[in-house]
Amino acid sequence: MPPKPGQKANVTKSAQKGPGRKAAPKQPVPVPERLKRLFTSLCAQIDGGHSTNAIKTCDKILRLQPNDEDASKTKLFLLLQTEQYEDALALLNEDGDGSSHRFERAYLLYRLHREPEARGILQEIRTQELDHRGALHLEAQLNYREGSYQTAFDTYNELLDSAEPNSEEQSDIYTNLQASQQHLDFVNEGYLRALDQVPTKISAGLEAAPPPAPAAPAAPVSSAKVAESQQPINPPLKKVRMSRVPAGVTPGVTPPPDPERWLKKSERSTFGQGKRRKGAGGGATQGFASMDAPAPVVSTVATKAGGKSKKKR
Repeated sequence: MPPKPGQKANVTKSAQKGPGRKAAPKQPVPVPERLKRLFTSLCAQIDGGHSTNAIKTCDKILRLQPNDEDASKTKLFLLLQTEQYEDALALLNEDGDGSSHRFERAYLLYRLHREPEARGILQEIRTQELDHRGALHLEAQLNYREGSYQTAFDTYNELLDSAEPNSEEQSDIYTNLQASQQHLDFVNEGYLRALDQVPTKISAGLEAAPPPAPAAPAAPVSSAKVAESQQPINPPLKKVRMSRVPAGVTPGVTPPPDPERWLKKSERSTFGQGKRRKGAGGGATQGFASMDAPAPVVSTVATKAGGKSKKKR
């Protein structure tokens, strides 16, 4: 009797599902779908504050799409947040002339203590945009760092006049303005008051006295010797012979055996800990006698009988 068509189809399906059957190769995920997944992960990492992983995700996006402006701006922002100024400047250098990020370049140069280059870029920005608030803030900080406290004080006053009330910018301006004012007060009046408190004998010859001689440099010490002295001395580790290790024991993973395993249980430090003796604090034990037990009552029948007792039958 020939097999039915349905039975033949079932046999072929079961044969295809056998363990020897090779799995079909997975199709690669399209680039737009991969970019969508990476941007979703990037948003979640930024919201969670995982800046290092977010930078790595930006690198993955830029490998798939090197000219993605959103990924480049996000990576630049993350590098500034994590104070990786050298890497941020290298990223701007890859952009070519970097005309679209001139202020960020000036800020990076300021953070890297390259003040002349930063001031040159700020002058170019101020030539095109006279009221660029970011450039004004950075220029005031440059003047403060270089000791031009009066110029920095005037710039902060100019910014304070146009700042929004009760804003974070206004709070920062007040802080920097107070620091500039304190330096100006010391330069103009503070050091004079300090000189007035110095005795006349010292202050009279203070201006005519020569500057102090620079300290003599110490003898150079070889860096190799310093490195050798700073290296910790660790004893060489002895390799464990696996032939001597008992079965089921992994060196460095399995906890060591109990050092008191050779003592009697009653002599070990853990004897009696964590166990409660049966009957401790419970009811009366065998042979218990109450100290306040009532006196026995003498039966009147026994006294009348004259102390005679019944014989056992």
